[in-house]
Amino acid sequence: FTGFSMESAAEAKYLGPGDEPWPGMRIPGSQRLPPTFVRGFHDESAVRKMLYSPLGQTGMVVSLLGIGTSAFGGFYEAFEEEEAKAAVLYALRCGVNFIDTAVWYGQGRAERILGDVLQEVPPQAYYIGTKACRYDRDVATMFDFSAARTLQSVDESLERLRLPYVDIIQVHDPEFADTIEQVLDEVLPALDQCRQEGKAKFVGVTGYPLSCQRYLHQQPSVVWIHRKTGT
Repeated sequence: FTGFSMESAAEAKYLGPGDEPWPGMRIPGSQRLPPTFVRGFHDESAVRKMLYSPLGQTGMVVSLLGIGTSAFGGFYEAFEEEEAKAAVLYALRCGVNFIDTAVWYGQGRAERILGDVLQEVPPQAYYIGTKACRYDRDVATMFDFSAARTLQSVDESLERLRLPYVDIIQVHDPEFADTIEQVLDEVLPALDQCRQEGKAKFVGVTGYPLSCQRYLHQQPSVVWIHRKTGT
């Protein structure tokens, strides 16, 4: 499995002036452009100023800056949805190519906003990741780490995003599960099923305690799938 963590960020090789480029990758001042570049959609001069980095072994080449959408869930203050859509579109045109979202962000509102704006964007121009397992604002129903709800959540996210698949589907805050075994026995196999069905390219874990993520990544079942898929 491939997920985001502070550890992976620390190991990332960011490309900038003076760095040796990876094959096919762009660094400022060169003629290389990221694989997400779409002529006619992007502002090429802005894209050439962006820094990119390979994301693990996924083959994805992601921008140093990403688009986070927790604010689209209304966590901070009221906003106009049209302004939010315009901001996403502007960022994508300028070379930002990774979008992070979750059903938790406004209980699907962030995904619905993205589902609208991405109709105006070539699908090869971005990568997108969403999450499962964290849902409602009510603490009593905030989390659900069952396999059935996880499978349902992925389908609902794809419907809101109006996409056939996402690049990354992640377990949202596994440290809040009743037991970590439920994440291993139900959530991760369910997400891997979604990957096999073509609903996601990669499966990951996102949360705060690195100890939790490290423990998950060291489990034999996760290592076996990691080796089988090369993700």
